[in-house]
Amino acid sequence: MTNQNQNQKEENQNINSKDFLIGSLIGGIVGASLALIFAPKSGRELRSDLNQGAHYVKDRANEWKDVAYEKGSEWRDYAKEQSQQLGQTVSERSQDLTSKLKETKNTIQEKISKDEDPEKAAEEVAQAIEEAAKAVEEENDTNRS
Repeated sequence: MTNQNQNQKEENQNINSKDFLIGSLIGGIVGASLALIFAPKSGRELRSDLNQGAHYVKDRANEWKDVAYEKGSEWRDYAKEQSQQLGQTVSERSQDLTSKLKETKNTIQEKISKDEDPEKAAEEVAQAIEEAAKAVEEENDTNRS
């Protein structure tokens, strides 16, 4: 749960950062354009200033694109690493659970194969089943944590 909450917070921060960057870019373009339009300059000077402003905006957009690409690569690598760790944990837990169930099965078979009192054997089998159920519950509780 905490990883999910943390991932959600980080995702919200990324969305807020993205919105801020887009808003800043649009605001900068609009502000620069209005300043140039309402400034008393000749047509040649105005076109030169607009051209410089356009080049500046283009350069900044390229820088932001590079930053966004780097962040995307970092997040991709992080997600890949986390999924590998999760897969490994699930695999280990399932192997542990499988071995516990096999041990219980073997114990039950041993109890049944012995020529003991059937009532006593049934009690021991029931106890072994309860122990296996407890082990499965503990395993599930551990996996949830």
